[in-house]
Amino acid sequence: MTELGRGGHWRNWVGNQSFIAQHMAEPEDEAHVSEVVAEAGRRGIGVRCQGSGHSFTPVVATSGLLLSPKKLTGIIDIDKTNKTIRVKAGTRIGDVGRALKEQGLSLINQGDIDTQALAGALCTGTHGTGIKLGNMASQIRGMRLVQPSGEVLDVSLDTDEEMLRAVQVSVGVMGVITEFTLQVMDAYNLHEKLWRDDFDTMLAKHDELAATHRHFGFFWCPRPESRHLYCLPDTSAASSTDKDYDVCEMKVMDFTDAPPDSVSGPFEKIAYSSEIYPIEYVPNFHELEYAVPLAAAKEALCAVRELMLTKHPECIYPIEYRFTAGDPGWMSPFHEQDSITLSVSGGPGIDYWAYLNDVDQILRRYNSRPHWGKMHFLNRRDVEDLYPRANDFRALRRKLDPEGMFLNDHLKLMFG
Repeated sequence: MTELGRGGHWRNWVGNQSFIAQHMAEPEDEAHVSEVVAEAGRRGIGVRCQGSGHSFTPVVATSGLLLSPKKLTGIIDIDKTNKTIRVKAGTRIGDVGRALKEQGLSLINQGDIDTQALAGALCTGTHGTGIKLGNMASQIRGMRLVQPSGEVLDVSLDTDEEMLRAVQVSVGVMGVITEFTLQVMDAYNLHEKLWRDDFDTMLAKHDELAATHRHFGFFWCPRPESRHLYCLPDTSAASSTDKDYDVCEMKVMDFTDAPPDSVSGPFEKIAYSSEIYPIEYVPNFHELEYAVPLAAAKEALCAVRELMLTKHPECIYPIEYRFTAGDPGWMSPFHEQDSITLSVSGGPGIDYWAYLNDVDQILRRYNSRPHWGKMHFLNRRDVEDLYPRANDFRALRRKLDPEGMFLNDHLKLMFG
């Protein structure tokens, strides 16, 4: 009988999700993953996988077997001709960037946290910003997923595009991901510029900034102290306003051939791509984030801002606002829909549910879809209404995993 490992307690990075698993395992390689998954199947035990624990939702929770990808790390192969890499699923995003830099390559885009494991980030719909750039899962050209029997499902864009679109954002319900093939590109540097505008000035510039910069996003801060909650720099020296409240901390990033020492502004930086994207967060927030159709972006933003200024003035965490292009992933938050993402947060230890529910009610009016790793209020009917391929996704999941080994209570509600 295969040993599944002793169980124990698990918690996510901010402490709002925790559980006790009956078994925990850190497989050494794909063959070991297949062995323990097949054994769990024989015993009728549910299986979930952890990444780096950056999800705010109970997507990892299990009373059965919890798998860690901690030892499934590293780049397997780099194809410089086709600009693709094969990489193990537990590899941290930052480690991928550092390895690619040495090879003269870059990720096409990434988010503002680089300590996430690839599998967790990609299968929940993690993204960066850029009106013409898809989420990170849109860079997937192939995947390997261990099935309940222990067999490996090898999916490729070249051989079965429909299957790849089904599984590329699947929140771990289609099998245990062991490997990705990702599209990358030649290495590039980014020129980052930060400054502060008041809200109305930002609105006037909104469309132009999105259209003319590779990356544009901002944090709207209702109060002077809001900026400190996300450790944002004080950009008053590069500000178009004397206000320090109801302001937007603006950011644009663009390709550049200029050397790092050529910048002159107080809040400008030039560096290799994956050294520019990340910012540092402290785990002092619980986040809700929805993808809002681009056509409704400014209207939705203004409605949430008004809610915060009037009904919930005590809620002062910044709104983070970014852009993402649509993609064909069946359960991607950006499925065939160019979007902005709007995120709000509540503080740990504070009763923020009424506030988050009010934000949810506003964003529902625009058929917004959640980031699967951020807090949301979706149920089964909501998923059907928002995702045209939802029932196809459920049917495929039942075919691959008829016993629901890779589901938990949270995921059954939507995908069972």
